Amino acid sequence: MMSERTFRRNKKKTVVRILITIVFCLLMVSSAFSIEPVNKSSDGSAIKGYDSVAYFTQGKPVKGSKEFEYEWMGAKWHFSGAAHRDLFIKDPEKYAPKYGGY
Repeated sequence: MMSERTFRRNKKKTVVRILITIVFCLLMVSSAFSIEPVNKSSDGSAIKGYDSVAYFTQGKPVKGSKEFEYEWMGAKWHFSGAAHRDLFIKDPEKYAPKYGGY
């Protein structure tokens, strides 16, 4: 028959193994579902190179230029002019698409 001491030791080992397994599973699941903060093209451009500020100031899509590029949240944001780029720099959350553009 198993002694009380051996029983406690085995119980502790079992609990530790279960906790390690749970932590490992949580880490695997969280990394599998992680997504980029900004949806971007293969070249790294956000919203396919369009000027996100123009949607607010002109009410329509306007193609941005690499000349007025700004990097934010791991993506390249292009703007039609320096004024739009500067507005975006001051308050990117206001002009960037919600949920990273997903």
